[in-house]
Amino acid sequence: MEENSRRKFLQQAGMATLASVTPLAAEPERTKELFIHHVFFYLKNKNNAQDEAKLVEGLKKLSKVPTIQFAHIGTPAATSRDVIVKDYAISWMCFFKNIIEEEIYQTDPIHLEFIENYSHLWERVVVYDSLGPKKIS
Repeated sequence: MEENSRRKFLQQAGMATLASVTPLAAEPERTKELFIHHVFFYLKNKNNAQDEAKLVEGLKKLSKVPTIQFAHIGTPAATSRDVIVKDYAISWMCFFKNIIEEEIYQTDPIHLEFIENYSHLWERVVVYDSLGPKKIS
């Protein structure tokens, strides 16, 4: 009886270790789709060039988060159609390999420091997250 309990314990410990070492293997569907994170910042001081420059400075630092594959900092384009929204100051769009990489980004110290050091600049943030198509091989 004791040998059976020991064997069961070792099997369970091995499975727990495997799951903690390879969390991506436990959730294969979450690793397959490109993840796009698009953020629109609305500054407290609208049209304030210094605040815009400060936010862009922070976003450039934020782009150093290792899980980001590509990052883009933008401002509203000079286009004019009824469906175009141009009331934001700065947009931030970044691409991740998958949702797990984006979740890691959310708790990365660089991201947390960005929020702490620059959130006083904005009154509102709007986020659009989307999944890309499954990879075609």
